[in-house]
Amino acid sequence: MAIEEEDIERVRTALSIVDVITPHVALKRVGRNWTGLCPFHAEKSPSFSVREEIGRYHCFGCQKSGDMFSFVQEIEHVDFVTSVERLAAKAGVELRYTSGGENQDRQRKRRLIDAMSEAVEWYHQLLLTSPDAGAARKYLRTRGFDGETVRKFRLGWAPDDWDQLCRSLKLPAEVLRDTGLAFTNRRNKLQDAFRARVLFPIFSPEGDPIALGGRILPGSPDPAKYKNSPETVIYGKSRTFYGLNWAKGAIVAANQVIVCEGYTDVIGFHRAGIGQAVATCGTALTEDHVRTLKRYASKVVLAFDADAAGQGAAERFYEWEQKYQVDVYVARFPAGRDPADLASSDPAALTAAVTDALPFLGFRLDRLVESRRGALTPEQRARLANDAVQIVREHPDRNVRGLYAGTIATRTGLPVADVIDMVERGGRREMVVVAAPRRMNEGAEFGALSLLLQDWESIAEWLVEGLFADDLHLRAFRAMAESGGDLETALSLADPEARAVLERAAVADLELDPVVEVRSLLAAAVRRTLARRVRVTDHDEILEDREARLLLEQLDGSSAEKSVMDGLLQWLDRRSEERD
Repeated sequence: MAIEEEDIERVRTALSIVDVITPHVALKRVGRNWTGLCPFHAEKSPSFSVREEIGRYHCFGCQKSGDMFSFVQEIEHVDFVTSVERLAAKAGVELRYTSGGENQDRQRKRRLIDAMSEAVEWYHQLLLTSPDAGAARKYLRTRGFDGETVRKFRLGWAPDDWDQLCRSLKLPAEVLRDTGLAFTNRRNKLQDAFRARVLFPIFSPEGDPIALGGRILPGSPDPAKYKNSPETVIYGKSRTFYGLNWAKGAIVAANQVIVCEGYTDVIGFHRAGIGQAVATCGTALTEDHVRTLKRYASKVVLAFDADAAGQGAAERFYEWEQKYQVDVYVARFPAGRDPADLASSDPAALTAAVTDALPFLGFRLDRLVESRRGALTPEQRARLANDAVQIVREHPDRNVRGLYAGTIATRTGLPVADVIDMVERGGRREMVVVAAPRRMNEGAEFGALSLLLQDWESIAEWLVEGLFADDLHLRAFRAMAESGGDLETALSLADPEARAVLERAAVADLELDPVVEVRSLLAAAVRRTLARRVRVTDHDEILEDREARLLLEQLDGSSAEKSVMDGLLQWLDRRSEERD
């Protein structure tokens, strides 16, 4: 498919290349050119120049150059046709295509976006004017959202009605279903997807409405506090950010993006004058998210509890830092306070939380040290050093590990050389003064693998992939599971690192109770999974999660322990299948 050349020229004539580039680069007029920091490579002195008269840009640092279409292609990682379409929409130019197939798909997407735009405006006007929205307006005022904020972020109200949106907009049923605005109920009638909720419209980076997020009012009987639009052809949760359409200019200017968990947190940052905040849409941060953010900034500040997911999250962050050349930091908020609250009560503290953000590894070490307050005995300082070393060893860069080894030495009073040796040799056993509780991602998982290798029948029926948080142990387990318990086959199937784990586990001399080991792994795995599911909105899944929590409480000392463990393993298996 191609676009008529005449239409491409109409777009080129209708727009200024400076206007196209400015949302991504802070440009200043210098002589005949506009200059700024290149968005395609890291630099401290501006080498990126734009000549408005001829519609071209060039970077004297990385040598990238082109016109407005190539700039959009590079900065947004899209093809030429998509770049023309995005700029045509900006210019108000209607495009003609030389073939019809792909054109129909694009026209369909445009119909869905137009329908979502109608719905956003309809919900917005209800919030502003409808008597039924009085409670919603009152709730928003208690959160510090004035009329200007409501209008800027196009907040809306979904009435407590079965099909008021469907009846009012009179859009085709197919369009309503394909946007996620409505669904066909058991009576085979169209029903509004959102009911009795404050709505937060989600926009594409270009400003097109593509989805909605809804929140119940306090006191609502609905158990699902949050509800989001489903995945559609115009909305993909794993790559979409709430607020990026408003924030991208500030992000580029600051070379920093703040990632929040909630929509109200984003709005709170903006109200406090910190415009580079965005939020994921009910999902954890993914690689697609990071790939998107890299287009705009190289510093990512996490405005949520980034340590909650433990080592698995750490490994992903470190991998993304290296792969995409970004720096991941963590904002430090006063205990029990979130950005939305601080925006109203203490904006200065909100600013300080971002200004004083720590590198992810530094944040994790600080969190650990703060948990061991007070005067520590030599034994306690040694245990603190051991635990801190395990955190530092997760980082893939030897130089970074060495520098943080010095930090550990300073915080614990141990010799720097000894700490460096612990970090590089994995010497948790080398400096243990008294017995310390095993770390779940080392001791229990390694013990389960050892039992599996030495007494397959005692534990094999209890082990599933979801029990393993550590990727290395998981890879070793997969090799063993695929081998059916045969060590030689498992070693031939495993990668080198996993093979080394299996070699050690096969000869480990450990006195372990299979039930105790599985129970320990199972409890940790269920808690990890539940922690990731705080935004589940499906009613059946909410009930299942509640049952899992009840079973978890019974796990220790339960007279029906086998049935409890069976129930939790089945729940965990279902959750693993959903992630796959």
